[in-house]
Amino acid sequence: MELLTSYTLGELKNRLQAIGLEPYRANQVLLWVYKKFETNFQNMTDLSKAHRDMLSKHFRIHTLEPIERVRANDSIKYLFRTEDNHIIETVLIFEKDHLTLCLSSQVGCAVGCKFCATAKDGLLRNLSTAEIIDQYLWVQKDTAQRIRNVVFMGMGEPLANYEALRKAVEILISPWGIDLSKRRVSISTSGLVSQLRRMAQDPLLREVNLAVSINAPNQQLREFLMPISKTNSLKDLMKVLADFPYPPDRRIMLEYVLISGVNDSKNHAEELAKLLKPYRRKFKVNLIPYNPDPNIPFERPSMDRVYAFQEVLRSHNISTFIRISKGIEVFGACGQLRSKRLELVVK
Repeated sequence: MELLTSYTLGELKNRLQAIGLEPYRANQVLLWVYKKFETNFQNMTDLSKAHRDMLSKHFRIHTLEPIERVRANDSIKYLFRTEDNHIIETVLIFEKDHLTLCLSSQVGCAVGCKFCATAKDGLLRNLSTAEIIDQYLWVQKDTAQRIRNVVFMGMGEPLANYEALRKAVEILISPWGIDLSKRRVSISTSGLVSQLRRMAQDPLLREVNLAVSINAPNQQLREFLMPISKTNSLKDLMKVLADFPYPPDRRIMLEYVLISGVNDSKNHAEELAKLLKPYRRKFKVNLIPYNPDPNIPFERPSMDRVYAFQEVLRSHNISTFIRISKGIEVFGACGQLRSKRLELVVK
């Protein structure tokens, strides 16, 4: 059986026509799935029983199996099992006036950042579009409040799974799909230069928010923390970001994980300010105190050092914010998601 959530509206129209249904039925079906979050074709009451039976014969909606739900005060981490028995993690974050869903795009990750627990598992495989969208559908089904913010900051490097990501974003922001605002969807990347160039030319993806993990003010330190920088240099990354066709009223988010004694000194802040000064109206900086993991020998800096780092950047008129990650107590914060940690305790 085919996964309905792997289709765009145009693709579904063509597929329905091929099995003998009128193309306009695609609009009806997707309204049920993405606006009413109905996953049983038999409950789609504006379709005839014959149509519902035909849809049930050819399609299914869910591909992930929910296996665990771990709640903290500020978030809920969901564990899902894929059909080939991998585990992925998705995090629902409670904000002051809205919900944000942190989606995974891969099982594991190949980027290899030294401060990230996800990298410990390596890359097992990409997630399909249906697996990405199914994370949203399952979590939305579990909460009464509408989820209106989505960030691709979970497991994996989103731009390394470009085609599945692109189709998932199309479903998320299209009026016939989940219909989120483009400004409420964010893609976070470690800085794949060739894929960022591709994204810059993509009329769909360049409209959503872009966040880039920079984490160091110079090439040598960035290579140490993020080996991907050996082939995606800081110089090339800054060039592609400076040229990125963003509207003048929007800024690219640069994410900087502060690690005690590694990249958190005032000298590092001064060096970062010098790097960003020519483009300071193009960027804003998110300072993220490192989220600890028992398997990684790094520590979180004191908040005094975090504030001192921020003050240096602000003294150079660089827009800078501090983001304290949520979900730390359930290993659901940035850099803490894994595909293997909880396998032994999950039934």
